[in-house]
Amino acid sequence: MTPGASEPTRGLPPEQLPTVSGPLTGSPEAEVLPPPRENVAIKEMLRSNWVTTILAIVVAMVVGGILMALTDEDVRATSVYFFARPGDTLVAVWNSVYGGYEALFRGAIFNPRASDFATQIRPLTNTLGFAAPLIAAGLGVALAFRVGLFNIGGRGQMLIAAAVAALVTFNLDLPMFLHLPLTLAAGIAGGAIWGGIVGVLKARTGAHEVILTIMLNYVAFYLVAWMVRTPGLLQRAAEDQPISDPTPPSAQFPNLLGERFPLLDWGFVIVIGATVFVWWLIERSSLGLRLRAVGENPHAARAAGISVQRMYIYAMLFAGGLAGLAAMNQIQGSVTSGFDGTIDAEIGFTAITVALLGRSRAWGVFAAGLLFGALRAGSFTMQASQGIPVDIVLVVQSLIVLFIAAPPLIRTIFFLPKTDAEKAAKARAKAAKKAVNA
Repeated sequence: MTPGASEPTRGLPPEQLPTVSGPLTGSPEAEVLPPPRENVAIKEMLRSNWVTTILAIVVAMVVGGILMALTDEDVRATSVYFFARPGDTLVAVWNSVYGGYEALFRGAIFNPRASDFATQIRPLTNTLGFAAPLIAAGLGVALAFRVGLFNIGGRGQMLIAAAVAALVTFNLDLPMFLHLPLTLAAGIAGGAIWGGIVGVLKARTGAHEVILTIMLNYVAFYLVAWMVRTPGLLQRAAEDQPISDPTPPSAQFPNLLGERFPLLDWGFVIVIGATVFVWWLIERSSLGLRLRAVGENPHAARAAGISVQRMYIYAMLFAGGLAGLAAMNQIQGSVTSGFDGTIDAEIGFTAITVALLGRSRAWGVFAAGLLFGALRAGSFTMQASQGIPVDIVLVVQSLIVLFIAAPPLIRTIFFLPKTDAEKAAKARAKAAKKAVNA
């Protein structure tokens, strides 16, 4: 500023100086323009759950690639002389990671090495086939989550569903248009009844659903194990092996695209229908409104006249029925030669992971089930062509859940903007610290 410009105010006391305002002065009178709409949209997008989920999957894949490299024999061999020829180690690392994920892609999505188009897309149909029971069981867990219940009884509900369907319908001689839906309905009903037991005990006695479902898992497992060893119940006729009769052909799901794609059947279409139903039930129906209200705050829901006990029973009935649908995808689809106490194939527990990854939303669970189906389908190709243990895929699944459960960690890694809830929590912590210091 020139001397002439400052001459009129030189020597005046502060109270006689003209006020200064502007966006950089911190003055209350300053006019601060709102941020551009584009900036607000980008900020909200970066805060969204789906961005956090995608980035969590990316981080899990990166860590999985590191594990692939560490367990690769060529990488270990070349790392001995890394400082002499570092390029050999880097090439070995690239070959290990790229080869592993390329094999995963070939086994789960598309195989460009196949001779014809039908064989090339078979991996995708395998993924859909593996995903169907995961989606169904995941929907059951997610629905219970929305009502504030932690349903980890998918295994027991699947086992009882399979047992009920076999006891009621396997010995019937009916045409397919009757036998197939009857078997499906019996299995869903069996799972719903087993889940409903938890709901009734929770509603009437206040018993914790986690303890109830864990104990009923053991009851179901040992009950089915006894039934498949007992002649006249589930044990296969004229044999002493602990296995049930095979699923009658008239009760099996027909292949959706023909015999060249054996893992994809009409069970996947039914699972799509179940996803639509769960979405409508939770998000659009009046019953879903009451279920969500109980999940948000059971005390407020009770004050509003909602029967919390009845909602618990409804939730576990639906959750058990969806687990029963997952069991029917097993015994009416992929495992038709007979079953035993391992027919659940850990699907009941993996469904918890699927529900968490899907944020307990119907279509989120559907997408998460497809992802886990792809990982399972591709893991076999990874092991066969690259020698990568299937356990690496399980580690990747676990890492995905770990990062999904820690959104602040993902936002810190990628420098994403904090949510309003995180900012409020940080402000409260800072205020509390000041109060303690004062």
